[in-house]
Amino acid sequence: MRAVLIEALEKQYEADIAAADAAIKLLLENSVAVSEHLNHQKELDCQIHKIASAEEKLQVLKDYVIPKGEAEQKSVYDSVTIGEKE
Repeated sequence: MRAVLIEALEKQYEADIAAADAAIKLLLENSVAVSEHLNHQKELDCQIHKIASAEEKLQVLKDYVIPKGEAEQKSVYDSVTIGEKE
């Protein structure tokens, strides 16, 4: 059960990162799709904060929750990438 909860948290944080990354790309590459009333700089800062927070949580999970033996077997955490071009 412990491993299931840890994996669920990893996936949640990875999803948070992916969602914020998509929002940043949308803001930077397709600003027409965003409302004219939106403060772009503030929204970018908000999305960057979401990524930083999720990355920090993943690191804490890796450092303090996952035992060393499990950490070596986990490939899910190591596969997180931000901003890669497809």
